[in-house]
Amino acid sequence: MISFRPVLNVLGFLYVGLATAMLIPAIVDVAQKNPDWQAFVFSALLTGLVGMLLSIAVGGSLEKGLDTRQTFILTTLAWATLPAFGALPFLWLGIGYADAVFEAVSGFTTTGSTVLSGLDDLPPGLLVWRSMLQWMGGVGIIVMAIVLLPFLRIGGMQLFQSENSDRSEKIVSRSVELIRLIGMAYVFLTILCIIAYLATGMNLFDAFNHALTTIATGGYSTKDLSFSYFTNPASGWVAVVFMIIGALPFVMIIQALRGQPLLLWRDPQVRALLGFLALVSLSLTVYLGVKMGFPFDEALLKATFNVVSIVTGTGYALGDFTEWGPPVIGIGLLLMFVGGCTGSTTGGIKMFRFLVFFGTVRAHLRRMVRPNRVMSEEYGGTRLTPELSFSVLAFLVVYMGTVGVITVALSFFDLDLVTALSAAATAVGNVGPGLGPIIGPSGNFAPLPDGAKWLLSFAMLIGRLELFTVLVLMDPDFWSK
Repeated sequence: MISFRPVLNVLGFLYVGLATAMLIPAIVDVAQKNPDWQAFVFSALLTGLVGMLLSIAVGGSLEKGLDTRQTFILTTLAWATLPAFGALPFLWLGIGYADAVFEAVSGFTTTGSTVLSGLDDLPPGLLVWRSMLQWMGGVGIIVMAIVLLPFLRIGGMQLFQSENSDRSEKIVSRSVELIRLIGMAYVFLTILCIIAYLATGMNLFDAFNHALTTIATGGYSTKDLSFSYFTNPASGWVAVVFMIIGALPFVMIIQALRGQPLLLWRDPQVRALLGFLALVSLSLTVYLGVKMGFPFDEALLKATFNVVSIVTGTGYALGDFTEWGPPVIGIGLLLMFVGGCTGSTTGGIKMFRFLVFFGTVRAHLRRMVRPNRVMSEEYGGTRLTPELSFSVLAFLVVYMGTVGVITVALSFFDLDLVTALSAAATAVGNVGPGLGPIIGPSGNFAPLPDGAKWLLSFAMLIGRLELFTVLVLMDPDFWSK
């Protein structure tokens, strides 16, 4: 029988932490003499009360740590329930229930899809809260990717299990130091991003909000026009740099900040990501210059910005790329599946899995030519075992199958194929805007039926949880002794 007491204990602490965070936008509204501060205070009181009651009721249950099944349950419940509490301020401010949950889920999962319009005129506290949701979700994603997923052996993540990992199937204090370093590096990069935005002419409010959502590769903006609002090209290039930083493995970033920058370049997925971004960006730059007649500097910025934004799953927009012709729309759809590096804030399939997949295919082709030849593929000097290759291939199949099922389900809400497919891809990949006139870079998800929003909220969650974390809970064997 699985004991839920340790799980509930951790959830209680998380709710109290979320309640504390709600006081920050309340302070912003008070400073701006905006009466909406009450929504955040009431939400904080309710969330904090639930958290404290949970912690008190099951206090002392964490002494033995969490086993594998408890870790699966905790991971899923945390990502499912935190957005439910995070949606409370939206509800108090008169936003519909489906819209409030959609916005909160999109924030926590750093998807960046939104149902809100008129961002320029929204209360400052609400804009800060949206940004904070993504910033908190971003650091949560990093912790999950580095500490939990290798332990749970999901989608080939066991390759990134540290050498000192506890083999007794317990999540213990060894993770505390790593989480502390992640937090410090995350805060440092956020502050650096704020300073960089300020240097380009952004005011402090916009710089603060965009820094939070850039380093989290989330994409929430304070402007309806997103980055098209800012006329200084330097702002766009700052965003490009920090979106790429957010897409890099955070363990490697920490090591780089501690004096070992070359370790980043030695990681095959980092080289593959940077090479892929450069190739696609330059190709699109040439297309925009030749086909659309853009000046070189404008074409380079718009091409690089939008390619990086889509691949990293940030979801910022610099112009509506769907107006650049069908080839760009097709490329944009494919880029939604890519993602950044493992151990980053990005969504999507991720570059590591593509490298393993292509390595596995290459090995299979060689065996077809020389059946008796013994061949082994490697990743960064580590041999790819059959278990790891199968784990990655299973993830790819389930990922594409999930996008297909969500697409078909959305079609029952009378959505056209482009809208349904891109909405499914952007939700599962945690990318942000979709394609088409409704949910494209110049639109949002508000016109969709409530049922479609609930479905996409679910898709964003399972995409962020790497699919198997949720699917394993549906296996009866998981709940048996």
